[in-house]
Amino acid sequence: MSASQSVVLRPAGPVQPLDRRVWGLSAVGVGGFALAGLYQLSGDRIGVPCILHATTGLNCPLCGSTRMAAALLRGDLDAAWHFNPVILVLGPLVGVAVGYQVLAWSLESLRLVRLPRLSMSPRVADWLIKGVIALLVVYGVARNLN
Repeated sequence: MSASQSVVLRPAGPVQPLDRRVWGLSAVGVGGFALAGLYQLSGDRIGVPCILHATTGLNCPLCGSTRMAAALLRGDLDAAWHFNPVILVLGPLVGVAVGYQVLAWSLESLRLVRLPRLSMSPRVADWLIKGVIALLVVYGVARNLN
Protein backbone atom coordinates (compact mmCIF):
# COMPACT_ATOMS: atom_id res chain seq x y z
CA MET A 1 0.00 0.00 0.00
CA SER A 2 1.10 3.52 -0.59
CA ALA A 3 -0.17 6.99 0.09
CA SER A 4 -1.33 8.63 -3.12
CA GLN A 5 -1.02 12.30 -2.07
CA SER A 6 -0.07 14.61 0.77
CA VAL A 7 -2.22 16.38 3.37
CA VAL A 8 -3.95 19.50 2.02
CA LEU A 9 -5.99 21.90 4.17
CA ARG A 10 -9.20 23.26 2.63
CA PRO A 11 -8.87 21.29 -0.62
CA ALA A 12 -10.45 22.54 -3.82
CA GLY A 13 -11.32 20.72 -6.99
CA PRO A 14 -12.97 17.38 -7.62
CA VAL A 15 -13.05 14.73 -4.89
CA GLN A 16 -11.75 11.32 -5.89
CA PRO A 17 -14.66 8.90 -5.37
CA LEU A 18 -14.34 5.87 -3.13
CA ASP A 19 -14.09 2.47 -4.74
CA ARG A 20 -17.40 0.60 -4.59
CA ARG A 21 -15.64 -2.26 -2.78
CA VAL A 22 -14.86 0.11 0.09
CA TRP A 23 -18.54 1.05 0.33
CA GLY A 24 -19.47 -2.64 0.19
CA LEU A 25 -17.07 -3.57 2.98
CA SER A 26 -18.37 -0.62 5.01
CA ALA A 27 -21.94 -1.81 4.60
CA VAL A 28 -21.01 -5.38 5.57
CA GLY A 29 -19.18 -4.17 8.68
CA VAL A 30 -21.93 -1.82 9.85
CA GLY A 31 -24.61 -4.41 9.02
CA GLY A 32 -22.68 -7.13 10.83
CA PHE A 33 -22.41 -5.12 14.03
CA ALA A 34 -26.07 -4.09 13.73
CA LEU A 35 -27.00 -7.77 13.45
CA ALA A 36 -24.75 -8.59 16.42
CA GLY A 37 -26.49 -5.88 18.45
CA LEU A 38 -29.89 -7.26 17.48
CA TYR A 39 -28.68 -10.77 18.36
CA GLN A 40 -27.49 -9.50 21.74
CA LEU A 41 -30.68 -7.53 22.48
CA SER A 42 -32.93 -10.45 21.46
CA GLY A 43 -31.29 -12.78 23.95
CA ASP A 44 -29.49 -14.79 21.25
CA ARG A 45 -32.72 -15.55 19.36
CA ILE A 46 -32.26 -13.46 16.20
CA GLY A 47 -29.29 -14.32 13.99
CA VAL A 48 -28.36 -15.52 10.53
CA PRO A 49 -28.25 -19.31 10.30
CA CYS A 50 -25.39 -20.81 8.29
CA ILE A 51 -26.71 -22.86 5.38
CA LEU A 52 -23.60 -25.09 5.34
CA HIS A 53 -23.89 -25.82 9.06
CA ALA A 54 -27.66 -26.37 8.84
CA THR A 55 -27.33 -28.88 6.00
CA THR A 56 -24.07 -30.67 6.83
CA GLY A 57 -23.26 -29.90 10.46
CA LEU A 58 -19.90 -28.45 9.36
CA ASN A 59 -18.77 -24.96 10.34
CA CYS A 60 -17.91 -22.56 7.54
CA PRO A 61 -15.09 -20.04 8.01
CA LEU A 62 -17.63 -17.37 8.99
CA CYS A 63 -19.62 -19.48 11.47
CA GLY A 64 -19.66 -17.77 14.84
CA SER A 65 -19.08 -14.29 13.45
CA THR A 66 -22.38 -12.90 14.78
CA ARG A 67 -21.74 -14.42 18.21
CA MET A 68 -18.15 -13.12 18.05
CA ALA A 69 -19.30 -9.56 17.31
CA ALA A 70 -21.97 -9.81 20.05
CA ALA A 71 -19.25 -10.90 22.50
CA LEU A 72 -17.15 -7.91 21.41
CA LEU A 73 -20.12 -5.61 22.05
CA ARG A 74 -20.28 -7.08 25.58
CA GLY A 75 -16.53 -6.57 25.96
CA ASP A 76 -15.85 -10.32 26.24
CA LEU A 77 -12.69 -10.78 24.17
CA ASP A 78 -12.17 -14.37 25.36
CA ALA A 79 -15.60 -15.47 24.13
CA ALA A 80 -15.09 -13.55 20.87
CA TRP A 81 -11.82 -15.43 20.30
CA HIS A 82 -13.58 -18.74 20.99
CA PHE A 83 -16.35 -18.07 18.44
CA ASN A 84 -14.13 -17.09 15.48
CA PRO A 85 -10.48 -16.10 15.98
CA VAL A 86 -9.70 -15.55 12.29
CA ILE A 87 -12.49 -13.03 11.76
CA LEU A 88 -11.62 -11.45 15.13
CA VAL A 89 -8.13 -10.70 13.76
CA LEU A 90 -9.04 -9.90 10.13
CA GLY A 91 -12.12 -7.82 10.96
CA PRO A 92 -10.36 -4.97 12.77
CA LEU A 93 -7.57 -4.87 10.17
CA VAL A 94 -10.08 -4.49 7.35
CA GLY A 95 -12.22 -2.17 9.49
CA VAL A 96 -9.39 0.26 10.18
CA ALA A 97 -8.34 0.38 6.51
CA VAL A 98 -11.92 0.86 5.29
CA GLY A 99 -12.73 3.33 8.07
CA TYR A 100 -9.70 5.43 7.20
CA GLN A 101 -10.69 5.48 3.53
CA VAL A 102 -14.24 6.59 4.38
CA LEU A 103 -12.94 9.21 6.83
CA ALA A 104 -10.47 10.60 4.28
CA TRP A 105 -13.19 10.76 1.61
CA SER A 106 -15.66 12.39 4.03
CA LEU A 107 -13.23 15.07 5.19
CA GLU A 108 -12.30 15.86 1.61
CA SER A 109 -15.96 15.98 0.53
CA LEU A 110 -16.63 18.49 3.32
CA ARG A 111 -13.65 20.53 2.01
CA LEU A 112 -11.92 20.36 5.40
CA VAL A 113 -8.74 18.45 4.64
CA ARG A 114 -7.41 16.06 2.01
CA LEU A 115 -5.66 13.10 3.64
CA PRO A 116 -3.48 10.64 1.74
CA ARG A 117 -5.56 7.74 0.43
CA LEU A 118 -4.42 4.17 0.72
CA SER A 119 -3.90 2.51 -2.63
CA MET A 120 -2.51 -0.71 -3.96
CA SER A 121 -1.86 -2.05 -7.41
CA PRO A 122 -4.43 -4.37 -8.94
CA ARG A 123 -1.84 -7.16 -8.79
CA VAL A 124 -1.30 -6.71 -5.05
CA ALA A 125 -5.06 -6.47 -4.46
CA ASP A 126 -5.57 -9.68 -6.44
CA TRP A 127 -2.93 -11.55 -4.41
CA LEU A 128 -4.31 -10.18 -1.15
CA ILE A 129 -7.82 -11.35 -1.97
CA LYS A 130 -6.53 -14.79 -3.00
CA GLY A 131 -4.50 -14.99 0.21
CA VAL A 132 -7.49 -14.15 2.42
CA ILE A 133 -9.66 -16.69 0.57
CA ALA A 134 -6.96 -19.36 0.98
CA LEU A 135 -6.66 -18.53 4.69
CA LEU A 136 -10.44 -18.81 5.13
CA VAL A 137 -10.56 -22.14 3.27
CA VAL A 138 -7.72 -23.59 5.37
CA TYR A 139 -9.38 -22.31 8.55
CA GLY A 140 -12.76 -23.71 7.43
CA VAL A 141 -11.23 -27.15 6.94
CA ALA A 142 -9.11 -27.04 10.11
CA ARG A 143 -11.99 -26.02 12.39
CA ASN A 144 -13.97 -29.10 11.28
CA LEU A 145 -11.17 -31.62 11.96
CA ASN A 146 -11.91 -31.69 15.72
